[in-house]
Amino acid sequence: MKRTINSLIGSAVFGFAMLMPSAHAAESTAKPVAVTSSAMPGVYKVPLAKGVSMDDAVESMKLRANALNIKLVAELPLSNQVEAMIGGKQRRMAIYQFCDALTAKDLVDMNVDFAVFLPCRIALIEDKTGQAWLVMMDMDVKELAKTTKMTPALEQKITTVRNGLVEIVNAGANGDL
Repeated sequence: MKRTINSLIGSAVFGFAMLMPSAHAAESTAKPVAVTSSAMPGVYKVPLAKGVSMDDAVESMKLRANALNIKLVAELPLSNQVEAMIGGKQRRMAIYQFCDALTAKDLVDMNVDFAVFLPCRIALIEDKTGQAWLVMMDMDVKELAKTTKMTPALEQKITTVRNGLVEIVNAGANGDL
């Protein structure tokens, strides 16, 4: 049983690792944003456009998520915690957790191991140069569906959530309201 679970998780991780951000470009209806390459495969990483503040990006992400019926379920202002612990100013680092609860339920009903992917996370990170980035794991839905033998209906639901997250990131990066 443990071997089966490890095989499933390993296959899912492999599927994520095989994904490059441009692989789903045609699937999204979001306004195109320059996607940068990442040191890690399966990562969707977008810089905030010139003139878009980090607060504007967060507000745009929240508004787009609401329009897509994807709920913001948690905000983790990690840089605030680090500032409190060390007593000094830190670059902004926050995690925003989004969820489509019904799709999450369907995934966990299929296999509880899917809980490791819940909820979906988008990080707002300010780098050493002051450039802000929105970063998320970019799931290879087709590979995951094939590996786990999920139903076409569940694959479509996950694809819709994944494309919604890309749309949320792009809206944030562009400051779209």
